[in-house]
Amino acid sequence: MGLSEFDPAARERVSWNAGRKVGAKRALKPRQIWAIRFFLDQHGRTRDRALFDLAIDSKLRGCDLVKIKISDIVCD
Repeated sequence: MGLSEFDPAARERVSWNAGRKVGAKRALKPRQIWAIRFFLDQHGRTRDRALFDLAIDSKLRGCDLVKIKISDIVCD
């Protein structure tokens, strides 16, 4: 089911990703990673720093990272 060429509203509609880069993004450079770590440390954002380190070290995608629960990480 696609857009009809006879639908006047479909001609005026701009696609959601017009002008955006799609696909894989460039990896962060080590300098950028350390800048983010320094910023998080400087502002006392321990939780964000821990999540950032987990994401970088495990190479998880963002959608997988937000699904992680504390019980998945912490051993009792």
